Amino acid sequence: MGDNKALVPAEIIVRKILFLRGEKVLLDRDLADLYGIKTKVLKQAVRRNIKRFPEDFMFELTKEEFENWRSQFVTSNRDKMGLRYPPMAFTEQGVAMLSSVLNSDRAIEMNIAIMRAFVQLRKIITTNEELAKKLEELEHKIEKHDEDIGLIFEAIRELMTPPDTPPKKIGFDT
Repeated sequence: MGDNKALVPAEIIVRKILFLRGEKVLLDRDLADLYGIKTKVLKQAVRRNIKRFPEDFMFELTKEEFENWRSQFVTSNRDKMGLRYPPMAFTEQGVAMLSSVLNSDRAIEMNIAIMRAFVQLRKIITTNEELAKKLEELEHKIEKHDEDIGLIFEAIRELMTPPDTPPKKIGFDT
């Protein structure tokens, strides 16, 4: 089948992954582009096999989601043109199911590349969560150190201020 890394770099696929309804998804138009087919062909294949695509595998964007997505494009361009219907969004499981619907060698190779991109994205998210946790721990340590340093400075200031009453003289007055 060849080196699937030569098809499309994982970074390009990762950039196409969106977060909708709390899921990482790829839109039908992006998948069709990756597979080298028309979006219409992909949608027809899915509709012919709709039982393979439950709601947690694939869903159509609501009008609100669709308009929100379209509004992210400042100018009219090819990414927006020709979209009369809300796109289908495929979760990782939906993309895997597409391999049973689209049987070309390119589709199989792209599915492997896409699955690797989802794994890469999951690793990035996990790493970011771990970093965020470590940063929070450091912030708490720094806050504690700030409190301790504040107490030290307060003690030093007390030692530096002269006493309010003059020291008592030792000895006899003559």
